[in-house]
Amino acid sequence: MSGVVRLTLVRHAPTEATRRHAFPLDEPLDTAGEAEAAALNGRLPAVGAISAPAARCRRTAELAGFEAHGTDPRWSELDFGAWAGATLTEIGERDPERLQAWLDDPASPPPGGENLGGLRKRVQEAMSSIGDAGEHRVVFTSGGPIKAAIANVLEAPDTAFWRLDVAPCSVSVLHCRGGIWTVRRLNAAAGGPR
Repeated sequence: MSGVVRLTLVRHAPTEATRRHAFPLDEPLDTAGEAEAAALNGRLPAVGAISAPAARCRRTAELAGFEAHGTDPRWSELDFGAWAGATLTEIGERDPERLQAWLDDPASPPPGGENLGGLRKRVQEAMSSIGDAGEHRVVFTSGGPIKAAIANVLEAPDTAFWRLDVAPCSVSVLHCRGGIWTVRRLNAAAGGPR
């Protein structure tokens, strides 16, 4: 299978915010999340790794056995601006019009945050920089960048972002041959086919 660039995307393990279904802050993994991340150790390809700068992503990488890894801010979660740390319910109670605009129009960012187009663009730039044929990287990131990468590969509209769900500690695998990306694996438990 020479000539293929492989990209294994791992969503960070759970945090307290993940379990509350809140937009993330730079919070640590919770106790159960630490155990879930440690369960990834030895179940991912032994290749170079990249992590988003968030503590939850870096810690997931470390517990999964990738202690020496680089960080790349292009793999950061969508910037939720003033909504960081809040749940959809909480935002709906204090800013229902802005929330509905954000849900209806992917070009509309959260207050002080980033729109989906910005996220998709920087994720595409990160994907394009992975390297030459034969390269394989594991990227530890959040759900938003994984959804953006998959939407990019499928050439789906921004509205498809809301139709994708990426579970904590799940693994998605993308391949690129001749400049064409494909989805090989989506939202799977670690340890299956590579």
